[in-house]
Amino acid sequence: MKLNRSTDMALRIAMLAAVAPARTTVDELAERLALPRSHVAKVVQRLQRLGVLVTIRGRAGGVAIAEAAGDLTVGAVVRAFEGDDEVVPCEQPACPLAVDCRLRGQLRRAQAAFLAVLDETRLADLVDGAASPLLLTLGPRPTPPPAALPL
Repeated sequence: MKLNRSTDMALRIAMLAAVAPARTTVDELAERLALPRSHVAKVVQRLQRLGVLVTIRGRAGGVAIAEAAGDLTVGAVVRAFEGDDEVVPCEQPACPLAVDCRLRGQLRRAQAAFLAVLDETRLADLVDGAASPLLLTLGPRPTPPPAALPL
């Protein structure tokens, strides 16, 4: 199964917000994760509605991890961003094998197993241990100074 880009971004944003020592901004998140600002802003809004992030407007505002977010599972976030669609839509266009197809059932089982594994992991588990200091090092790589032109 492949997660869409928004889901991947949501998990990375939640992880970074969870280890940030203070509120961060959408611009800082976008820069540190090397993601487009407009996409980060949309994902932050969705995470705020889900109760993963708290957003505060204004000059001293920013984004922070919600208190109860650590107890949410990765599976819950993935479901919220991916929806309940099946791995393969068999109705559009209508599949001639649908009447006796066993593949659809197996794909449903595989998807359920995938999400069940993600349900075993809380967002807080993603930032425990060595991951936390590593996340704090994320950021833009310094650009090297321009090479001197030969005279």
